Amino acid sequence: MPSSTFEDALTALTSVIDSSIALATQLDIVISNLATSKDARSDSNGQAQQPFSEQLVSASGPIDALSLAHDSAALIKAHATKISLLIINEPFTPTAITKVLRELVAGPLPSLTAAVELCVPERYTGSIQRDLAWRAVRVLREVRELISRVPRDGKVLVDDKKNAPAGAAGGRGSIATTGMLWSTCDDVMAFCKRGFAGTLTHKVNQLKDTLKDVMEELKEWGEEADDSEEDGDEDDGDGDIAQITSGLGSSSISRAADAQSVLDDLMNSQRHIPRDDPERIRERLDLSLKRLRLIILLYQATVKRRLRPLPSVPPAQYPVVPTRLDEAVAALKRIPEKFGSLAMAFYELDRSEIDRLLEDCSLDALAACEILVKPWEGEKDEFTDWGLRFQVELKKD
Repeated sequence: MPSSTFEDALTALTSVIDSSIALATQLDIVISNLATSKDARSDSNGQAQQPFSEQLVSASGPIDALSLAHDSAALIKAHATKISLLIINEPFTPTAITKVLRELVAGPLPSLTAAVELCVPERYTGSIQRDLAWRAVRVLREVRELISRVPRDGKVLVDDKKNAPAGAAGGRGSIATTGMLWSTCDDVMAFCKRGFAGTLTHKVNQLKDTLKDVMEELKEWGEEADDSEEDGDEDDGDGDIAQITSGLGSSSISRAADAQSVLDDLMNSQRHIPRDDPERIRERLDLSLKRLRLIILLYQATVKRRLRPLPSVPPAQYPVVPTRLDEAVAALKRIPEKFGSLAMAFYELDRSEIDRLLEDCSLDALAACEILVKPWEGEKDEFTDWGLRFQVELKKD
């Protein structure tokens, strides 16, 4: 390529790099604002912009948002692969890179934004739109990172700018950046492939698994407390403290590490349920485990009776169900978080906090059950009868 032609191509490439980064930044703002319910429909002059989804729908008719996001992510990944290869292999061809960048910003990037716009809460639930938006933003930010690594000097990347790993002092290289972009695209594709019902099912199953983990931790802690009591039978519980403190005055405590070890042991010894249990912690632990088992059943029943029957693509007119789903998922999401705090309250033997958090967890579970107790259509089904029994059992002490 003649020198003047090459320079012209390099100038064009530089311009496309700048405009591509600017567009990725703009789309990042649009999607981030959608996720937080802010207005993202104005340009830098305050003029209202036409949503990307309107441009798309007017041209092709109704579209499934999750399918569009899946296909957009797949195309972004393919274009990123081309860019990644072009910037590390000789000869450096600015016209080829410019072509791929223009295709990227003209198609897949706006389409991914349109997909998030089309994933409206009124049809897909706010939960799904937020989750999709979060994943799409990660894609856009990694796209921006990769584009910023495209050379502007007409030469392929040198080794340290190509192969530097994540966390390197000078920043990660183009290969590591491409790998991160692939990962974010794969995440979007996996999320969307589950479909409407599958995405909600996956989320609730993850929350259920978290609850199971908390339950196992509490059971193990209760068993450790029992073991601690058995170990102290011969000295009525005073032996453990005496053993821990017996060396406080010896030369072995002269070092800070030994002193810290003694303090750690002393603190750990107070994490077990006392033998006399004046605060009735054991009773509260048993009640908490019982309610945890019941609530885990609620998650299982929700998946089986309410989520799996939903379609993969929600109908265009779906007025009430998304609102109910959002309310139910919000309650189901709060429960594992609060049970995690409840576990900490048990470790601290904080009776009042245990009582408060267990009551909060139970109220959230009752609220979720009440939202879901009726089928999506009609007044009653198997889950309705089960849900009413669940509410009764959960209220028992």
